[in-house]
Amino acid sequence: MFEEFVLAASTADLDAEPRAREDADAMEFRMDLADDPLDQLDEYDGTLPLVVTNRAAWEGGEADDIGRYDALSSALVHDAVVAVDVELAALRGTAPSSERSHATALREAAREEGVRVIASVHDFESTPETAALVDLLADAAAEGDVAKLATTAAAERDALAMIEATHAATAAGHRVATMCMGEPGRHTRAVTPVYGSRIGYAPVDAADATAPGQYPLSTLRTLVDGLRDGGREAVDGI
Repeated sequence: MFEEFVLAASTADLDAEPRAREDADAMEFRMDLADDPLDQLDEYDGTLPLVVTNRAAWEGGEADDIGRYDALSSALVHDAVVAVDVELAALRGTAPSSERSHATALREAAREEGVRVIASVHDFESTPETAALVDLLADAAAEGDVAKLATTAAAERDALAMIEATHAATAAGHRVATMCMGEPGRHTRAVTPVYGSRIGYAPVDAADATAPGQYPLSTLRTLVDGLRDGGREAVDGI
């Protein structure tokens, strides 16, 4: 998984999976936003593989206690689950106290189950300079199987920094998933896959977007496929 680009349809309702099949390669199940998430997993009979996310409140989600790790650990045993999202700050010990031991234990359990670990970073305030982005991606890649970085773009230069960092990190051999949140960086969700980003996120239903600037699922599928098919020669020349 993630050897090639994967478009993940984000949802808090796994019953939405049939509507995503035409355009998505996987489902991102937002457990922190879901009603009875473990029951939903038990009843899941869809064909798309699952990325499970239980986003901490301190990183923009709605999971507000350490029990989110128990739910994620329970999710790992489901055959459909192919990846789990864990915040880099938790893995590195820079998150609230007691997070690191839970995060690293979850990572170990995931690897025992053959589940990929996405080490994620979200910046809801800004986009650092390119060199800092590259360093963040390297740190996340050292902790997980995929380094996910989502920052907030205030101007076009922020989007350019993310594109440059994606290309540099990919050239260094890291498997990354990158994007800018917010309108000035919206296009990066379609463009960074040309430069190596392995995961894109879009809501099954546009009204249920889980992050600022997300495209509708079918739109992102069309944009990414069109740009990747036409942009490979341009990237090779950089």
